This record gives sequence, C-alpha cells and structure tokens, in this order.
Amino acid sequence: MKRVECIIRPSRLVDLKNSLAALGVNGMTVIEAGGFGRQRGFTGMYSGDDYQVDLVPKLIVIVVVHDTMVDRVLDSVREKCYTGEVGDGKVFVYPVEQAMRIRTGDKGENAV
Repeated sequence: MKRVECIIRPSRLVDLKNSLAALGVNGMTVIEAGGFGRQRGFTGMYSGDDYQVDLVPKLIVIVVVHDTMVDRVLDSVREKCYTGEVGDGKVFVYPVEQAMRIRTGDKGENAV
C-alpha cells in the first residue's frame, strides 16, 4: 500500500475528488493548510494599502491506495490539478507498512 499526499489549490478539490472516486478510491482525508514554494506568497492591495500574504491557502489531500493504483492516481492528480502556473502543488508518495480500521479491527488492505 502507498500513501499519496497531494498539496493542491483549493479550487481543484471537487474535480480531483470526483476523478479519484471514478478510479475506485474509497476514501480521502482533506486538510486545510497554508504554505509557499517558489512564489513566496503574494502582495495585494486593500483600501489603497499594500499588504503581503506570506502563506498561500492550500489543501492537503491524502489517500491510501494499492501499489498498482499509484500511477493512475498520480495521472489523475496531474490532469485535474494542473493549471500551468506557479503554485499548482506537489505530490508525495510514501510506503504504508500497516493499516487498521478501528471500528472492525480489519487490517492491511481490508482496512482501506
């Protein structure tokens, strides 16, 4: 099993969620986050004054999938979250040693 962690623009969540559901991904966790990469935030104007926003709003989407699904999930993330602009996000893939569903005690892939 692999944990796929995607840092994406909030505006891309619905399309990504629908695409992953169509692939058979049964669940996901979404966490609100703020951060910056190469864009280093942005400068805006409010009531005639400039202000600096150092952290750009992002979402972290986490799914755990079978090893054979990782490439399809990555392709889906790229397809649904790509804008071509700085700040599209990142994806990280981690190995998952064990999983357990608390309610039933199911372990391994049955827990996912």
